[in-house]
Order: sequence, then C-alpha cells, then structure tokens
Amino acid sequence: MYKKYGVEGLLRKKNNEVYSVQFKLDVLSFMKRTGASRTETALHFGLTNPPLISSWKKKFLEGGAEALDNPKGRPVMSEKAKNVKKKDRKPAQQNEMTREQELERENELLRLEVEYLKKLRAFRMDPDGYLEKHKQRYHSNSKKGSN
Repeated sequence: MYKKYGVEGLLRKKNNEVYSVQFKLDVLSFMKRTGASRTETALHFGLTNPPLISSWKKKFLEGGAEALDNPKGRPVMSEKAKNVKKKDRKPAQQNEMTREQELERENELLRLEVEYLKKLRAFRMDPDGYLEKHKQRYHSNSKKGSN
C-alpha cells in the first residue's frame, strides 16, 4: 500500500465510501479468479482497507448478492417521514381528546366488552348450541373471504 499510495495508502479513509453491489462482486470475482490475496486485490482495485473484502466475502457467502446491498447504519429519513414528524410537533391541545370524546370512547369500549362477555357466557353454557346457531354466519363469512 505504501509503495503504491505513499503515506495516504496507510491511512484509512475517514469518509465512509459506499461501494456498489456490482463493484463488490467484481472484487470478489477477481480474487476468486486470480487467487490473489486480500492485499493484492485491494491494491488492484484501489481499496485502502483490505479487511473490507473479507467482510464482503462473508456477507456474500451467507446471503448472496442481496446481502452485499445492505448499507450499514441508520437508513436516511424519507421526506414523508419528516413531514409526519413535523405534524406530530403541533401543540398538545390539538392532539388531546376533549372530555366528551374521552367519555364517548370509554362508553364504546364498555359496550364492546359487555357484548363480548354476553357471547362468552352463551358459549360456555351451551357450546354446541351456540356454534350451531352461529354456524351459518361464520360459514358464509368464510366463503366470502375465499373468493
């Protein structure tokens, strides 16, 4: 590395350069085809970090070419996500439900709970009768879902 690039060849680059999947495959193919070492391959392709080739090889052997496409680190935030985050920053008063809305919501949840408990009690008292009574409804619903 020193002979080819001088002192800079011995220093690792601080900017985490992103290499394409095709470039990584070319490097691995060259190394396999020629039998070159990591260092020789790195010199040939101008890479200053030969162990990087080993990590590419490991990823390729474990997950194929798709595994080489997985970038490191946190993905870039999309514009849509940024906009959603900005909307969430609105004053807390707008996000809070009024007292009346909270009571309506609680009332609806209690109605659902009572209805569920009624059905559960009916099922426990007579499971076969309950299933027979509701068989037609469930049977027709399952037909609709399969079409």
